[in-house]
Amino acid sequence: MNQLSGKVALVTGGNSGIGLASATAFAQAGAQVVIVGRRQDAVDAALKSIGHGAVGITGDVADLHTHDRIIDDVQRRFGGLDVYMANAGVAILEPSLEVSVDSFDRQFSTNARGVFFGVTKALPAMNDGASIILVSSIASAKVLEGHAVYAASKAAVEAFARSWALELKDRRIRVNVISPGPVQTPILDKLGIGAEARAGLDQAMAAAIPLNRMGQAAELARAALFLASDESSFVTGTNLKVDGGMALT
Repeated sequence: MNQLSGKVALVTGGNSGIGLASATAFAQAGAQVVIVGRRQDAVDAALKSIGHGAVGITGDVADLHTHDRIIDDVQRRFGGLDVYMANAGVAILEPSLEVSVDSFDRQFSTNARGVFFGVTKALPAMNDGASIILVSSIASAKVLEGHAVYAASKAAVEAFARSWALELKDRRIRVNVISPGPVQTPILDKLGIGAEARAGLDQAMAAAIPLNRMGQAAELARAALFLASDESSFVTGTNLKVDGGMALT
């Protein structure tokens, strides 16, 4: 089905994991896709994977000038924007007593500030009736070891969504959140955990999930496609937990 036919969709962090899977799903549903990533080589590889004429922009969402460049480029190429998915994020898992100022600032600059100004700078270019999707985490509400700062940065994202869902109602712009549980994505490979410890971590996470397995990026992408399309036309201000039931435990 071409649920997004004629639409322009932008995905930050669209070069890997949930972002790449969502960008691919959007493109297959007929959207003109624009992805944003920090590394040119990763963006180029993602574009080859996505196909369908997808466009890539290189930049760091923690740098506010990046958002000006993105929106200028999108308006120049396509005139406007129908879907904005704020997916780019960074996770540094460590006990609170070991958190440095740099670690704290890096997570909030990307996960909270980058989302806030990414959306607010995009809004003038967004068409009425557009969809905004913010990627949070079940860690915002479920206490997980070493997640204090990351969880707080994601809780901020959820607060933004609630406010924006009401602020933007007159433009019929819907704002929703996806909160993934543990998902098999490359971000897990960046935690600096050895192969043996990683296998144990994966097993422990799966055991904590009622469906007894970790999620797949494609499963999150299907949720994102639902929220991006008119199939969710009466859904706004919600937090969709795609976590295999982990938030219940």
